[in-house]
Amino acid sequence: MNAAAYLIGTVAHSSGLPVKTIRYYEELGLLRTVGRTSGGYRLFAEDVFARLSFIKRAQSLGLTLSEIKAFLELYDRGEIPCDHIKEKLEEKLAAIEAQIQQLHILKQELQGLLSGWRSPAQPLEGTICPILQPVVPS
Repeated sequence: MNAAAYLIGTVAHSSGLPVKTIRYYEELGLLRTVGRTSGGYRLFAEDVFARLSFIKRAQSLGLTLSEIKAFLELYDRGEIPCDHIKEKLEEKLAAIEAQIQQLHILKQELQGLLSGWRSPAQPLEGTICPILQPVVPS
């Protein structure tokens, strides 16, 4: 057994993640155990802390666990995944820019609706709220 092996509870405590999350990450292949204790508890090598730190930071930047797994697989094969990560982050940034544009258009539409808001005095037949219902050509 490796001298620097950590029980899953220690890893959870040190990383601030629940044991369940660490088990899930192992199931997905994001983390690897170095074995188990005689009682069946998972043991992790020292690098588990760097991996968990990487996973948390990558998630905070919008990367999915599937994307993170691909980067870790490259790393585990001895490659530096930085170029792949940069490409994925550029894609995320472009998607965010598109969302911002869509939100800006939605904001303008909502402001337009609200600026001329007048509630009808009485219900109109077949109309729930005339301001929200599109005008149907006759």
